[in-house]
Amino acid sequence: MTAAELLAAGGVLAVPTESSYGLGVDPRDAQGVEAIYRLKGRERGKALPVVAADVAQLLALGVQADSQALAWARPRWPAALTVVLPLTAPIAASAGAPTIAARIPAHEGLRALLGELGHALTATSANPSGEPPLTNPNEVRSWLEASAEKFLVVDQGTTAGGAPSTLVALSDGEVVILRKGRDEVG
Repeated sequence: MTAAELLAAGGVLAVPTESSYGLGVDPRDAQGVEAIYRLKGRERGKALPVVAADVAQLLALGVQADSQALAWARPRWPAALTVVLPLTAPIAASAGAPTIAARIPAHEGLRALLGELGHALTATSANPSGEPPLTNPNEVRSWLEASAEKFLVVDQGTTAGGAPSTLVALSDGEVVILRKGRDEVG
């Protein structure tokens, strides 16, 4: 089964990122997003971050094209840099919020997969909430076998581990670091 077929059937992808494996579903798919909340034991009101192959995929989610945050992020991507972006309307992954944390990842394999799929994915870490993120595809597979009905691990080997992406927001034109991570903010 291909990644696209699995997503269409309501499954969850486990995809490599710069630091760990992440759980991916279409961010607009309420059932897929709910599956991730169940898998992780994650609080329902907490939004899920997204990754995209390019800005066009973010715009397709409803990210505001003329936002100051998007203009700031564009020249810095691809990177392990997640930016809070305004949406034209909430989507399932935003948990009702008018914003979404998004990035165009530096991980080439993930960007290639996103390009093949033709749309963005959620990218919350593959692990139960409160536990360390999983970096080994075999560990991810074991965890999902015990808790998910339909899943596919996109096995590209063990990820680098370490710090997650840096998370920033813009407030009145100023960059606010919400989580110091892998990439420096410049």
